[in-house]
Amino acid sequence: MRIQGVARSVGRRTKAVYMHLRARVLRAAVAEDGMSTAEYAIGTIAAAAFGAVLYGVVTGDSIVNALTKIIDRALNTSV
Repeated sequence: MRIQGVARSVGRRTKAVYMHLRARVLRAAVAEDGMSTAEYAIGTIAAAAFGAVLYGVVTGDSIVNALTKIIDRALNTSV
Protein backbone atom coordinates (compact mmCIF):
# COMPACT_ATOMS: atom_id res chain seq x y z
CA MET A 1 0.00 0.00 0.00
CA ARG A 2 2.80 2.44 0.90
CA ILE A 3 4.74 1.71 -2.31
CA GLN A 4 1.69 2.57 -4.43
CA GLY A 5 1.32 5.90 -2.62
CA VAL A 6 4.98 6.73 -3.22
CA ALA A 7 4.66 5.74 -6.87
CA ARG A 8 1.61 7.95 -7.26
CA SER A 9 3.43 10.85 -5.60
CA VAL A 10 6.49 10.43 -7.83
CA GLY A 11 4.22 10.16 -10.86
CA ARG A 12 2.48 13.43 -9.96
CA ARG A 13 5.79 15.21 -9.39
CA THR A 14 7.21 13.86 -12.64
CA LYS A 15 4.13 15.00 -14.53
CA ALA A 16 4.32 18.45 -12.90
CA VAL A 17 7.99 18.80 -13.84
CA TYR A 18 7.24 17.63 -17.38
CA MET A 19 4.37 20.11 -17.75
CA HIS A 20 6.52 22.95 -16.38
CA LEU A 21 9.39 22.18 -18.76
CA ARG A 22 6.98 21.79 -21.68
CA ALA A 23 5.46 25.20 -20.94
CA ARG A 24 8.90 26.82 -20.76
CA VAL A 25 9.99 25.26 -24.06
CA LEU A 26 6.79 26.35 -25.78
CA ARG A 27 7.17 29.90 -24.45
CA ALA A 28 10.76 30.01 -25.67
CA ALA A 29 9.81 28.61 -29.07
CA VAL A 30 7.07 31.15 -29.76
CA ALA A 31 8.69 34.18 -28.13
CA GLU A 32 9.34 36.90 -30.67
CA ASP A 33 11.38 39.26 -28.55
CA GLY A 34 14.14 39.47 -31.14
CA MET A 35 17.86 39.24 -30.68
CA SER A 36 19.78 41.11 -28.06
CA THR A 37 22.77 43.25 -28.88
CA ALA A 38 25.18 40.45 -27.99
CA GLU A 39 23.40 38.07 -30.36
CA TYR A 40 23.60 40.64 -33.16
CA ALA A 41 27.32 41.07 -32.50
CA ILE A 42 27.95 37.33 -32.56
CA GLY A 43 25.84 36.94 -35.70
CA THR A 44 27.73 39.76 -37.42
CA ILE A 45 31.10 38.27 -36.48
CA ALA A 46 30.01 34.83 -37.69
CA ALA A 47 28.78 36.28 -41.01
CA ALA A 48 32.04 38.17 -41.49
CA ALA A 49 34.10 35.06 -40.70
CA PHE A 50 32.01 32.99 -43.13
CA GLY A 51 32.50 35.66 -45.80
CA ALA A 52 36.26 35.65 -45.24
CA VAL A 53 36.43 31.87 -45.51
CA LEU A 54 34.25 31.88 -48.63
CA TYR A 55 36.39 34.60 -50.21
CA GLY A 56 39.54 32.61 -49.45
CA VAL A 57 38.09 29.47 -51.01
CA VAL A 58 36.78 31.18 -54.12
CA THR A 59 39.95 33.18 -54.78
CA GLY A 60 42.22 30.21 -54.13
CA ASP A 61 44.18 28.76 -57.04
CA SER A 62 42.37 25.43 -57.11
CA ILE A 63 38.92 26.96 -57.55
CA VAL A 64 40.11 29.49 -60.13
CA ASN A 65 41.87 26.72 -62.09
CA ALA A 66 38.85 24.44 -61.92
CA LEU A 67 36.49 27.18 -63.12
CA THR A 68 38.91 28.15 -65.90
CA LYS A 69 39.06 24.53 -67.10
CA ILE A 70 35.27 24.26 -67.09
CA ILE A 71 34.89 27.48 -69.08
CA ASP A 72 37.65 26.52 -71.54
CA ARG A 73 36.08 23.11 -72.08
CA ALA A 74 32.67 24.69 -72.67
CA LEU A 75 34.05 27.25 -75.14
CA ASN A 76 36.20 24.74 -77.05
CA THR A 77 33.49 22.12 -77.49
CA SER A 78 32.88 21.20 -81.10
CA VAL A 79 29.31 20.68 -82.14
